[in-house]
Amino acid sequence: MPLLHFYVKQRHFDEFRGAGGVTSDQLSLPGLTDTVAISAYRGNPAWSGLALISGHWYSGAAGVPEVVANTLFLTETGTSVGSDAVLTSGGHRITVRIAGEVFRPGSEIALYTTPAVLAAVDPAATPQQYLVALRPGTRPQAYANAVSAALGAGYESAVISTGGRELQAVLTLVAMLTALIIAVAGLGVLNTVALQVRERAHSIGVLKAVGMTPRQALAMTVCSVALAGLAAGIVAVPAGILLHHSVLPVMAHGANSGLPPSLLSVYTPAEAVLLALAGLAIAVAGALGPAGWAARARTATALRAE
Repeated sequence: MPLLHFYVKQRHFDEFRGAGGVTSDQLSLPGLTDTVAISAYRGNPAWSGLALISGHWYSGAAGVPEVVANTLFLTETGTSVGSDAVLTSGGHRITVRIAGEVFRPGSEIALYTTPAVLAAVDPAATPQQYLVALRPGTRPQAYANAVSAALGAGYESAVISTGGRELQAVLTLVAMLTALIIAVAGLGVLNTVALQVRERAHSIGVLKAVGMTPRQALAMTVCSVALAGLAAGIVAVPAGILLHHSVLPVMAHGANSGLPPSLLSVYTPAEAVLLALAGLAIAVAGALGPAGWAARARTATALRAE
């Protein structure tokens, strides 16, 4: 009996969705020297964790066997979503329709379909692993341990969590870099405003002598950089989004893949506006220290400054 891997997949479903077998195989296509890795998911194909670039998941609702393919498959075969392809294995042959394109970078040509389609071209193929969805509140590791104990030493189980340590590490790194950039930008504003206040100390003293209040001095100093901060945010955020939309497709092309819309349309218009206003917030925060000194400075001391 082959080794079966029971992967316990942690997802937040309202009810238990059961188990879905995953069958993998290598098939041949006319005109291709390399074999095609094909995976068949019994149940919800979204359990594969793959994102659609275009088209839809296989369903067979139109009465035609359907598959979804990665970008490298479409490139190597010269096909597109909606085209037909012929799969062969041994003496078996089946024509399928490409229903969608999935994000699967790398050098492996890959197809995904239903167990019925795979069985039609390779009747001997059997599931190698199973994905199990758990109800909310179920402890995944305890469930995996129970499965391993029940099946014995010939089987293996593992927990796959959508929020793994790798993802948390990446998010932590991004958060740290963001905080560092904000701190550097704020310190740059503070340094600039501090130099301006020092250079204009005499002028501030004159303004205070003719009746400027500390609150007005504070507002004047902050407003001197607020417009520049707002302009920087308005220019930088669209430029960053444009750079993101330009660089990511090039990176994906280098990895033999297209990109799903979810990886490009990261920010909503409201989020983009908030990011643009962040430039104003950083400018104001950086200017508050020197502005406070200008507001507290004695008029006589400021007038003696050169």
